[in-house]
Amino acid sequence: MSETSNLTSVWQAIASSYRMSLKTTEEINRWELHSPQFLTQSLVGSEFRIGVTTEMKRDWFTGLYAKALEETIRAAGLGDGIKVVFEVIKKEETKKTVEVPPVLPVQTNSEKPAPKAPTPRRARVLPSTLPLLENYTFENFVRGPSNSFAHAAATAVAKGLGRTAYNPLFIWGGTGLGKTHLMEAIGHYVMKHNAEASVCYITSETFLNEYVNALAGAALPAFRARYRKYDLLLIDDVQFIVGKKSFQEEFFNTISSLLMYNKQIVMTCDQAPKELQGGLEDRLISRFQQGMVVEIESPSYETRLAILRSKMQARHRLIQDDILNYIAENIRSHVRAIEGALNRVTTFMDVNPDTPLTIEISKYLLKDMIEEEVTIKSITPEAVINAVAEHYGVTVKDIKAPGRTQALVQPRQVAMFLACKLTTDSLPTIGKAFDRKHTTIFYGSQQIQKRISVEADLKQEIGQIVSKLGRQISDVLE
Repeated sequence: MSETSNLTSVWQAIASSYRMSLKTTEEINRWELHSPQFLTQSLVGSEFRIGVTTEMKRDWFTGLYAKALEETIRAAGLGDGIKVVFEVIKKEETKKTVEVPPVLPVQTNSEKPAPKAPTPRRARVLPSTLPLLENYTFENFVRGPSNSFAHAAATAVAKGLGRTAYNPLFIWGGTGLGKTHLMEAIGHYVMKHNAEASVCYITSETFLNEYVNALAGAALPAFRARYRKYDLLLIDDVQFIVGKKSFQEEFFNTISSLLMYNKQIVMTCDQAPKELQGGLEDRLISRFQQGMVVEIESPSYETRLAILRSKMQARHRLIQDDILNYIAENIRSHVRAIEGALNRVTTFMDVNPDTPLTIEISKYLLKDMIEEEVTIKSITPEAVINAVAEHYGVTVKDIKAPGRTQALVQPRQVAMFLACKLTTDSLPTIGKAFDRKHTTIFYGSQQIQKRISVEADLKQEIGQIVSKLGRQISDVLE
C-alpha cells in the first residue's frame, strides 16, 4: 500500500464512521456539503490535520467537527489521543503524502500495552445505540411558555423512570424546537443518577434498518431480545415509520413488551399522534396516546432572548444587548436558526478581533437570514404548486388530480417536497392544498428526499424551481 493510498483509506474510514453516527437527514446533508471542502489530510505527530482554503472555514469547521471527529477516531479504534486540527492551505495544494499506519498511533506510556488487533466481525446484527450529545442536558435546556409543559413531563420521566403515568412520553413539534434535546436530556439524567439502568437512543430509521437486516440474516430473535431489555428506550423521528406497514407490527410488539414490564419509552415526532392516522395502524396511535403527549411550540420573544443569553454565556462571549434583541426580534422560526445567527456574529468576532461588533455589522451579517425568515412566511403551498406546474408544463389541476400517471408523479412529488421544505405549514394544511391526506404528502416528500442526493438532473430541476421562488437549493438540502 502506498503512503497516499494508506492515508486516504484512513481518512475514508474516519469519514465513513462519522457519517454513520449522524442521526438526521439535515446533519447528513450538511456533512456531505462540507466534507468535500476538506482538501487535504495529513498526520503530524498526534495531530490529524485537515486542510481548507480560508481562515473562516478553518474556524467554522473546527467548531463543527474537530471534537466530533476526534471522538469518531477513538470510537472506531483508529487511535487514542489524536487531535483533529483544521489548517489553512493554498487551494492548489495537492494531497499530502504522509506515511500513516493502518491504525493511527496511540499516545501511550511505556506501561500501557499495545492495542490489540481488531476482532473480526461476526455475522450478526449489531446494536446501534447512538451517543448522546454532551450539551443536550436539562441544565442547557432553556425553558419558556412554549416548552415548559414538555420540560416538566420530561423531568418527571427522568426522575421516576418507569414509575410515572407518562409512558410512553410522546414529544412532538416542528423542526429545530428542542425535541431531541429534551429527549436526550432524559437519557443523560438517567445515566447519571441510575447507573444500573440500561439506556438506548436510536432513530426510527436506524431501528427499521436493523429490523430489515435481522430479517435478511435470520436474526429476528436476537433483534427482539436486544430491544426489549432496555430500561429506557429513546426513539427519535417516529414519523419515519409512516406507511411502512410490515414494520409497524414489530414496532407495536416491541413497545407493548416494554410497557408490560414498566420500561420507559420516549419518542419524538414532527406531528401529533392523531395527525398520523392513515399512515399508522390505529393500535400504534392508541399506544402513543396512552401515556403523555406534549407539544413544543415555536419560542416566544422572551424565550428566544433567553436562549441567546444562555448560548452566549456557554461560549464565553460578551455581546451587547441591542444585538441580542435584534436577533431575538427577527429570527423567529426555530432554535437552530437562532443558534445559527449567533454563530455568525461570534465567528465574525473570532476572525476580526480588532473590529468591534456593532448593530450595523450584525444587520449586515444576518441580512440573508432575516430575508429568509420573511420569505419562509410568504411562500405558500399554492405558490409552490404554481411554480412546479409552470416548470413541468402541466396545470395546477393536473397536480391535484387523483390520477397516478407517470408523467404527473414526479411533478406532484416535487411540489409536495418543496411545500414541506419551503413553507411553515403543517402536513395536514399542505394536504388540503393538494386535496390529499397528509400521509400522502409525507410519502411523496420522502421519495424526492431520497432521490435528490443521488440524481443530479433532479437536483438541478429542483434548484431551478427553488430559484423562481426566490430561494436557494441549499434551503431544501439542509
